[in-house]
Amino acid sequence: MSEQQPLSQPLQTEEPLLNDQEMQFWLDKAVAWGQADSPDTQKDTCLHMSRLRDFLHQLLTQVNSMSSTTETMKRLPFLGQLLGQLCWNPYVTVCDTSRGLLLGCLWGLYSERPSNAVEKKANQWIRKVLCQLSTEEDETAAQALMKCTGVPAKEYHLKVLRKKVALLQENVGQSCTLFNSQRCSCDRIVDISEACIPIVTCPEASSLISLLLQRPVACVTEGLSEDFLNALTSAYSRQGLALEEQALVSLWYHSFSSLEEAVLSLLQSVITTGLTPQKLEQQVAQSLLPKACAQHCSIFLVVNDIFRSILKQAEGNESVKTLVQTFTKCFLRELALLKPQTSISVKAFFPQSPSSLLVPLLTMPSEMPQGAWRNHLNWLSSSLQRLTEEEEEGDGRSTRGHHNVFEAWFLLVQCAHWVQVAVQLLVTSGTEDGDPFLWLLIFYHYPTKRWHHRASQLARAKEAWNHIRTLFSGAAHPLPSDRLQSLGTLVSPQPEQQSFAPSLTVSLLVNVAVFCQLPPSGSAEVLQAVVDQSGLLDEAACVLSSLELRLNEGCCLSRDTVHLRIKELQKTITQMHSE
Repeated sequence: MSEQQPLSQPLQTEEPLLNDQEMQFWLDKAVAWGQADSPDTQKDTCLHMSRLRDFLHQLLTQVNSMSSTTETMKRLPFLGQLLGQLCWNPYVTVCDTSRGLLLGCLWGLYSERPSNAVEKKANQWIRKVLCQLSTEEDETAAQALMKCTGVPAKEYHLKVLRKKVALLQENVGQSCTLFNSQRCSCDRIVDISEACIPIVTCPEASSLISLLLQRPVACVTEGLSEDFLNALTSAYSRQGLALEEQALVSLWYHSFSSLEEAVLSLLQSVITTGLTPQKLEQQVAQSLLPKACAQHCSIFLVVNDIFRSILKQAEGNESVKTLVQTFTKCFLRELALLKPQTSISVKAFFPQSPSSLLVPLLTMPSEMPQGAWRNHLNWLSSSLQRLTEEEEEGDGRSTRGHHNVFEAWFLLVQCAHWVQVAVQLLVTSGTEDGDPFLWLLIFYHYPTKRWHHRASQLARAKEAWNHIRTLFSGAAHPLPSDRLQSLGTLVSPQPEQQSFAPSLTVSLLVNVAVFCQLPPSGSAEVLQAVVDQSGLLDEAACVLSSLELRLNEGCCLSRDTVHLRIKELQKTITQMHSE
């Protein structure tokens, strides 16, 4: 303490730096200048401007030495009236130095956390004055100055705004300082962000807003005003604010409500528009959310929690599951692009996922030989079966087992590329070899069902699978109507039981059509007949597009004729759409 005493002594003098007579003199002057607009008044203002700046320097020092706004108002009871008169006088505020000193005094009076009615009222008044300094709402005074200087109104207001923005930017760049009873200079960041609220939609303020959002946190007292962040969120959602890429990421980092709104907006657009897999991936990437998640683990955890909450309510919603899978795919791609020194362990992004499943599921099929896919999926299927068996053994006495199963399923949804590979391997496997893959597909579609429900669905899946294999066997021509009827019944809503997952049926159907030995025309005929009866036309088109996308990425079993067969089947679906 003794080493800091000389530095703090000037700030701890018992007598104020300004006396009442001097304060009264300038208050009288400010009132007189505001009541008349004559050449004599303008001359008097100009003559006193140098002395006024010296006085404002002393006043700013006095304000910054106070511990609170309440103390300042007690020591200087006429301060608010004086600042109000001067801030509304365009002949005073037109001067850069005087304007900056007035803004400094206002910032010194602003309370980040008002503790009483006086400080709350003072904050409201300060916002009003800052708005005046930003927009020059007092048209009478502004017009008088413009008339005197001969400056057009638009040019005048732009110059005033640019000067204010430049001054604020200069203050944002100051480093953190904290000396005894002085306010930390980082507190000023809150004040500056408050001052920006009236001008958030002005293009001239975009550089200042970006600077505030991306300013590195220097100390524990630093932060941005919640009102400022809310104003940015509101303006951006109305498309009244253009933010650079990194500024937008920083806004999501600072504001949970802004991040939540961005995620829900993306979700809403996906559900309502029904995009193809290619367009969905493009829209997700363009949203910048995957990139923001890769840069900030905290953003990813929030986004993941939103997806997790939605899937708990609607685990069977295929549009949501597709979005979650596509989002995770884009996120992992962005994470891989980061420099090693700037990235953190992937486990930090998935703290609730079963650790034994994390790396195997996050590994992309294209990252290992196709010959290893079968063993990899057999291991995944058996691991998930053990997890569900442990849940069954708990017999509902603990929520831990349910939580583990849900988190394993949620990770499987995020990494559904392995589900899609399982469908392809099932199609190309023997009858018994495909059982682990079929179980995995049932778990993906029915994660929270107890074993007896899942066993029932597994039996229905085998029945549907047998119908599909028979239809594509090539031995029966014309197509057996009983098989078509049975398959249609399986996927149609039943009054007393839940219908078999249409998404699984159409996925099996399309993959068999693509990889079976029938000629393309024969596959197209079977696909058309089943799709026409079941009404799964749009779903079939989506599976074909997804299959084509994975084929191009090396995540699909590749044959020379696969591309041609996909194109032929897409042509069939297009013709059915046009009929």
